Amino acid sequence: MPMTNPPPDAIAGMSLSEIARLAADGRLPPVETWHPAHCGDSGMRIAADGTWYHEGSPIGRAALVRLFSTILRREADGGHVLVTPVEKLSIAVEDAPFVAIEMESEGEGAGRRLAFRTHVGDLVIAGPAHRLVIEDRGHGLHPYLTVRGGLEALVARPVYYELANLALDEPAGPDGQTGLWSDGAFFAFGGPEADTVEPGAAQT
Repeated sequence: MPMTNPPPDAIAGMSLSEIARLAADGRLPPVETWHPAHCGDSGMRIAADGTWYHEGSPIGRAALVRLFSTILRREADGGHVLVTPVEKLSIAVEDAPFVAIEMESEGEGAGRRLAFRTHVGDLVIAGPAHRLVIEDRGHGLHPYLTVRGGLEALVARPVYYELANLALDEPAGPDGQTGLWSDGAFFAFGGPEADTVEPGAAQT
């Protein structure tokens, strides 16, 4: 499970084991168990760059944004809501609600693990439950990381460059695809048609 509000020094210099432990120890509200009636619109919007707005004005308090991010949920129809045990409010999301702004890599080849930190403090290790895909959603190819409950993070351009450089230095993966392994799954960087190879697949 992703963790919100990591230590202020982020993940630079931390081992993947430390990051995994922090992620496992994270506690988030059980939004998936809350089913109040829909109460209307929140007047809030998450821009493509991850900035949160309320009534057209950016929310400048990072702690408040982090708090709101913990009660964000993606609905079955693809929409997003802010939910508590007693109310549910729609929120507009221009692209992905989160942005992955930092990445750490440990190991190589099929033994590699990739950890990411989002701009709201979630720590995520890419793997079978946290897919890393490159898709064109109407504005060019961009990489996305599954964070939790269908919520995704757009991988920031500098982090994408780091991933691309790592992939170029790796031997070809299954079916000769360019990509990276993380936590036992292979993530192909070949475009929107590429998919992950689950653990146990042969490496070429």
